[in-house]
Amino acid sequence: MKIIKEYVQRWYESGLDPDEYICLQKQGNLVEIEEATTGERRTVLNFCTNDVLGLVQEEAVKQAAIDAILKYGTSNSSCSVLSGRIDLHQQLEDEISAFKHLPHTQLFMNAWMAMQALMDAFCHLAIPVPGFQHTQETLILTDVLNHGCIVSAVVNAGTRSGKVFGHSPRVRVKAYRHCDVADLARKLHRYARPNDRIMVISDAVFSMDGDIAPLPQMLDVLHNYEGSVLVMDEAHASGAIGATGRGIYEHFGILPSDAIARGVVPLIMTTFSKFAASAGAAISTHVAELKPLLNVSPTSIGTISLPPPLTAAALESIRQVRKYPEQVKRLQDNTRYLRSCLTDRGFVAIGETNVVPVILPPEINPKMFARQIMEDHGIWVSPIWFIAKPRIRITVNALHTREDMERLVTGMVATRNLLYKPTISA
Repeated sequence: MKIIKEYVQRWYESGLDPDEYICLQKQGNLVEIEEATTGERRTVLNFCTNDVLGLVQEEAVKQAAIDAILKYGTSNSSCSVLSGRIDLHQQLEDEISAFKHLPHTQLFMNAWMAMQALMDAFCHLAIPVPGFQHTQETLILTDVLNHGCIVSAVVNAGTRSGKVFGHSPRVRVKAYRHCDVADLARKLHRYARPNDRIMVISDAVFSMDGDIAPLPQMLDVLHNYEGSVLVMDEAHASGAIGATGRGIYEHFGILPSDAIARGVVPLIMTTFSKFAASAGAAISTHVAELKPLLNVSPTSIGTISLPPPLTAAALESIRQVRKYPEQVKRLQDNTRYLRSCLTDRGFVAIGETNVVPVILPPEINPKMFARQIMEDHGIWVSPIWFIAKPRIRITVNALHTREDMERLVTGMVATRNLLYKPTISA
């Protein structure tokens, strides 16, 4: 424990620890918070929530969660293959399948567990079946900027339960440059072997850069590898891109069936913590046989199923999105407006989605920027200081007004003017 204590002490001394705030109550985007270290309370305008469509406080969603508690209780207290499956699970899976245009959907407690389950099910076929021998190796190609849940899953893909408790073929993992289809094609040409099972996996919208994966061009490459699998993590895409919020396929004006027609197997991961006012995740496919494998994966059979109130909240949220697509249009209008305002005031706002990373001058510490704009202007944004290009990460949602966004930009300009001390070269 001594080394842990010393490490954490150095960590704090280096200023690497995040500021922590406790939320006391919410009303729209106005949030009363308490600073964890000082106990100071203030009401702030929130620009760092992932409640992209503002459904967390939607009355119909809250009532659905309440009704589910009254009918089923707070937990199912079992995994889905035992006594933990309820009719709300089937309804939610059907709703997601219709929303994503893929007929078979399996629920999970979160995205990390969903991705781990996919690796286990796809790479290892981990349950021994008499008379069946699994001999094909798997080649996985992953975007270098993929989310941590993907990174964790793929780096452990070779040591999942199929490897630990029995024999299964090797899993090889290679990274390709961010959204670089030419590099993806080169890596496939270099590393793919004739008998490989090929999986390419990518965020649809990248959580730190706010940009969108080049799906059509990826399909052009994978078309040359019959039966290859393309996994899209739509955590930040669902509800945010596409005319009705259905995600990256709709954004590019295509359907998963177009991928299937070209010999590519599309898999989509949907998460509920952003657009669906809940928690949990799901994987959708047109391959019926994949679902039972996902259902008995360690991260499904080894834990409880999605609790009733969370299931009900996600279900009602998706129904709201399908019923009122104007919410998606409002989010996209807000995204364009805020990005335009920031650009006009000289900020470097990268990406193209409602995830708006603002690259600050190197002389500005993002943590200091976030503290200052909160203290002076009552604006809550996310400072990101531990990656290659430190930034302020802003998330705009459908509930933000023009006045809210103008207040943000005014605060950003004032804080930049206060903190920016450019380095003068000799």
